[in-house]
Amino acid sequence: MNPHISLVVLAGGLGSRFGGAKQIAPLPGVNRTIMELSIEDAYNAGIRHLVLVINAAVRAYIEQEILPKLPEDLEVTLVEQRLEDVPAEYAQSAAERQKPWGTGHALLCAKEAVVDKAIVITADDYYGSQAYKQLVQHFKHSDNWACVAYPLQQTLSEQGGVNRGICALNEHQQLVRVDEVLNIQYQDDGSLLGFDDKGQARTLALNALASMTCWGIDKRLFTILAENFAHFLGHHDKGCAKEYYLPDQIQYGIDRHLTVVDVYTAQQAWMGMTYKDELPLLARNIAALKGLSHK
Repeated sequence: MNPHISLVVLAGGLGSRFGGAKQIAPLPGVNRTIMELSIEDAYNAGIRHLVLVINAAVRAYIEQEILPKLPEDLEVTLVEQRLEDVPAEYAQSAAERQKPWGTGHALLCAKEAVVDKAIVITADDYYGSQAYKQLVQHFKHSDNWACVAYPLQQTLSEQGGVNRGICALNEHQQLVRVDEVLNIQYQDDGSLLGFDDKGQARTLALNALASMTCWGIDKRLFTILAENFAHFLGHHDKGCAKEYYLPDQIQYGIDRHLTVVDVYTAQQAWMGMTYKDELPLLARNIAALKGLSHK
């Protein structure tokens, strides 16, 4: 089985905590974006179709600075995530909205561009080249969805607390749920502590697996996304502030036995940034991992 696999890169977020459009921030000394390096890794794993979900503000930059550097035989589809891309009856909510609807809506925008299977990532996280190889291999023998998850201790920041989705698995290494844990930080005794959505403290294992938005999905997810987005708009976004999150919709598919999600432990470290001060260190680490020159 050799399915058609697209790489979908979610690059429409504004990156408010980072202080700008971090998806187009070149790595210092490397002079390439994380997104470019991720696309290269996916291409080397055999993927020949790229879907970039972007916002209008970065379109010109991507067309002029990013696309000309990509391999000639890589088919590229640009999709804009727009606030007004909602069912007509919710146009007023869109008019009052200030920020993107969230990762679930971002992926939904790619619905018409994805032919069959897709690997879904975010533009500002570096997953390592092995993640794409793991997911490509997965789809050669399975129609299940999949997730490459990362040991929690590899995903923390020295700049402050982080929010992470912690994976709960069954005995078959399949996803049962993702628990959102907030403000995860090391404590003085070396333990890891975070808080659930009710504010209750939770001690976490260093090797707990965190979902960092590296998913393997198929067209079934787009049906779920479309149906539930209308429900979200009608019931959960009266204040035009809440976000439509992709993991919630994957959870919906699991809970209703519409899919199974196989979880693979990452073979390389995740590298990403929440705070702008992390950019130089991130650049050095990625350059070392990929054997790139760092000036």
